[in-house]
This record gives sequence, C-alpha cells and structure tokens, in this order.
Amino acid sequence: MKKVSNVFYITIALVIIFVLLGALMPVQFEEATSYLNAFISSNFGWYYMWLMVALIILSIFVIVSPYGKIRLGKDNERPDFSTPTWIAMLFSAGLGIGLVFYGAAEPLFHGFLDAPLSEEGSDLAFKEGLSLTYFHWGFHGWAMYGVVALALAFFQFRKGERGLISATLKPLFGDRMTGPLGIMIDVLAAYATIFGVATSLGLGAMQINGGLNHLFGVDVTFASQFIIVAVVTVLFLASSWSGLSKGIKYLSNTNMVLAILLFFSLLFIGPTLLILNMFTETFGLYIQNLIQWSFRSAPLEGDNRGWVDAWTIFYWAWWISWAPFVGMFIARVSRGRTIREFMIGVMIIPTFISAIWFATFGTTAGEIQRRGVIDLTQFSTELVTFNMYDQLPFPFILSILSILLLSTFFITSADSATFVLGIQTTHGSLTPPNGVKIIMGVAQSAVALILLYVGGLTALQNTIIAAALPFSFVVILMMFSLVKALQQERKRIARGKK
Repeated sequence: MKKVSNVFYITIALVIIFVLLGALMPVQFEEATSYLNAFISSNFGWYYMWLMVALIILSIFVIVSPYGKIRLGKDNERPDFSTPTWIAMLFSAGLGIGLVFYGAAEPLFHGFLDAPLSEEGSDLAFKEGLSLTYFHWGFHGWAMYGVVALALAFFQFRKGERGLISATLKPLFGDRMTGPLGIMIDVLAAYATIFGVATSLGLGAMQINGGLNHLFGVDVTFASQFIIVAVVTVLFLASSWSGLSKGIKYLSNTNMVLAILLFFSLLFIGPTLLILNMFTETFGLYIQNLIQWSFRSAPLEGDNRGWVDAWTIFYWAWWISWAPFVGMFIARVSRGRTIREFMIGVMIIPTFISAIWFATFGTTAGEIQRRGVIDLTQFSTELVTFNMYDQLPFPFILSILSILLLSTFFITSADSATFVLGIQTTHGSLTPPNGVKIIMGVAQSAVALILLYVGGLTALQNTIIAAALPFSFVVILMMFSLVKALQQERKRIARGKK
C-alpha cells in the first residue's frame, strides 16, 4: 500500500490500543469513559453550545454574503450528481441510523418520561418533546457539517489542495500543515471519524437486534449484535470495493426509497391529521425558541442539568465527531455547486426532512401513549418503535421495513466512512486503495463491538463526547481559515474583473 500516510499507521495503532483496553479491562474501561464523559459535559458544555451557535452564524453569513456566488470548483464547472441524488446522499450519510433509532423514542421520552421544561405527559410537554427533537437534529448539526464540508470542498476543488482537514488550515499555518502538525490534525480527524461512525454502527446493531427479537425471538445479547455487525461489515466492505459512483450512489437511492416508503406508510396508517397539525405547530415552536434553547446551559440546581448533558451535549458532541466524515463525504459529492446553493441545500433540506420524520414517528408514539393503550416509555430506546408498530395496522410489514432501512443505513454510513477514512489516510487520494478501505472498515466495526461489549448505549454515548472534544478545536481553526481564504478569493476575483 504505497499511497498510505503516517496518519494511517498512527490511527490504526490508536484503534488497536483502544480495542485491547476495552477487551482486557472492560469494567475499568467503562468507569474511565463514564468519568471522562461527566468531566467534559460538566466543564465544556457551555463551550459546545457557543461553538454550535458560531457555526450557525457563519453559515448564514456565507449564504447572504457575496461569497455565496463563488463556485466549489472552476467557474465553468457544474455538479457531478443530480440534485435528487445529491439530497439522497446527504440524507444517507448525515442522518441515517439515528432517524430510525430515535424516531419514536426521543420525542416520547422528552414529552412523557423526562420532560425538561414542562410537566411530564402534559399537552405542552408533548409539543415541546417534538420541538426539542427538531432542535437536536436541525440547524445546529447541519451547520457543523456544512462549514466543515464547505472548507474541504473550497480548498480541494477551488484551490487545488489535497482533500484533507490539514489542507484547510494552510491560510493560518502555511507549509507547517505538510509536517508533523498537519499529521496530528489529520489523525484527530480520522480518530473522531472512527468513533463517531462506530457509535452509529453500535446503535444500528442494537436496534436491528431489538427488531429481530421483537419479531422472531432472537436473543438481545452481545453475541447476536456481534453477528449482526459481522454480516453488515462484509456487506459494506463489498459495497466499498465497488467505489463511490456505484455502491454508495445506489445504496443512497435505496435508502431514500425505503425511507419514503416507511415514512408515508406511517403517515397514513397513523393519526394523519394530528401529525400534520403537530408538525406545523411544533416546528413553529422550534423556530420560536431556537435562540433560547441554543444557550440553555441549566447552570442552577433546579434547571435539570442532567437532561442537558444526556441529550443536548451528547448530540453536539456526536455532530462534531461525525463532522470530518460527513463533511468530507458531502464535499466529495458537491463539486460544481455554488457556496450559496451548497449551504442552503445542506442546512435547510435535511433539517426539514428530519423534522417531518420525527413529527410522524413522535406524534404517533405520543398519541398511543396519551390514549393509555400501552406504556411505551417502559421499553428501551431500541424497542420503542417496534412496540409502537404493534398498536397499528400491518405491524409486521412496518417492522420489516424498519429493519431493512436500518440495514441499508448501516451499510451506507459505514461504506461512506470507509471511503472517507481512506482519503484521510492516503494523502487525500480520491481513489484510496481497497486494502486501506478494508482495514479502516474492520477498525470501525471493531470499535463498535468493543463499545457494545463494555457498556452498550452508555459506552457509546460516553465515548462520543470524549472523542469530539479534541476535534472541536480543529473546527474553530477551520472557521477562521475559511473566512480568511474566502476574503482572499473575493479579492482575486475582483482583480480579475478589473
């Protein structure tokens, strides 16, 4: 593998150390990650909030400013992929498993189990549960993805730099980004990518296992989840071998078809009119409270800080850890679009899709809970959706659709991440060797299995918060570097016109 960089060897070494520690000392490993999670959440929660707000401000700025006219590529270039296919790729890479895993459970928990703002089970808590879910899956996360992807696409396709995180910092550090400092930056990006994606793979394995248990009585054990991860690993490595234009493109379109089928099935089988009315009002509630919730750090004892740490801070960390992977993937498929078109597409479309998805699943679950037919809050997160289906027509078909969608999301996310990790560890090559992609694919699956082994969902959440912190500092540098580069590019264009 002549193309590999030092980033590859350092990243693999870190993964091996992590896997060995988890396998040999699972109890101590879980205790350490729990302590680290509590420390970071308590001391850096405010920092994550300010960072996410800054990203939204920067995103709006580049959309409305003259920089929005700059094309991600040469002035005469046009997009490589059609807009529907592009949207499908955004949808699959940036959302994926989380939509199915949390689709019914998160709004339900916020409204009926652990309501942070109102009395649990009240009408207001029901509405706020949906709005808070939009908040976690909306503009903030996609601003993070958008800014990282914009920086990567701008420097790679407009300025001819390598497709690496380190290359986006050249306006600040110059040639030092080709030395040890640049290697450290790219290792942080690869590290965050592996752990961010491993978290999603773990969630997917848990829910696929839960669905198979619900339908066919398959035991919910680590052994079952191991088999699920192993099977899906073989499938996504096969897809990765076929390349971006074949495997990921076809899988993304398959994801979109399955997601649309599941979404409309539930929309019409469930309380359709209530879903549409709840979406309309709760999306307005989300917009209305966007600024207040963005700064809600719950500093006093009666403010329910535990909820903020468990949900909002976890999500902000998850978005950060996914940013190098999703950002690099979005950049790769967005060549030829203008900055304005790119940022509007990345921020607005996925936010709206997420909101209507959660409104459909969350309203259906909440209405079943309100009617008292069954207490859905008694089930673990991965089982809420399947027990909700039992109260609707055609539960078996809905469950099978969900398992299929989880599986294709699982494959697409891992496939995309494998491709991106290949880029990150081969000096930015857009055609990384298949051997590198296989090793990176196995690495992220191994991390997911270790996290499931030592603590399941808790270990997944703990690790994601710890993995995100180092890369968050890189994101701040990328923001300053991008603004500086856009200013220089604007001046260059102005001189060319004169």
